Amino acid sequence: MRLHELYPFPEEYAQRKRVGRGPGSGSGCTSGRGNKGQNSRSGGGRPAWFEGGQMPLARRLPKRGFKNVHRVMYTAINLDHLLAAFPDAAEITVEAIYKRGLCKTGAPIKVLSRGEVSTKVSVEAHRFSAAAVEKITKAGGTVKALEG
Repeated sequence: MRLHELYPFPEEYAQRKRVGRGPGSGSGCTSGRGNKGQNSRSGGGRPAWFEGGQMPLARRLPKRGFKNVHRVMYTAINLDHLLAAFPDAAEITVEAIYKRGLCKTGAPIKVLSRGEVSTKVSVEAHRFSAAAVEKITKAGGTVKALEG
């Protein structure tokens, strides 16, 4: 199979409608928009949610709650996952975590305490749970919390 044998073939593509190309084309003059009115103008028409002048649904419904747009969402990584991804590393940095694909690049990381720490390891993250800090330091390792 070659590129020119792939389906659909170029001659089977639907041709785009070329409007405003004279009366012989069938969509010349007003280009299929009819005569006059809001919908015949460029940029004309109404949005999909328009309800004919009636009070819109978004304004009729009650507004409740609060959305905190400044909330920081941390990606939680448990110690067992972290140590499994870096089996014999003495130091685990945020860049290494991103590079290994344990979380999205640039996302703030919080280390949680599930799992056991048996080796001395230095861990770097944005936040740590108290239990995770205790487990890492008890095994002789260090914890470095980053700003932000």
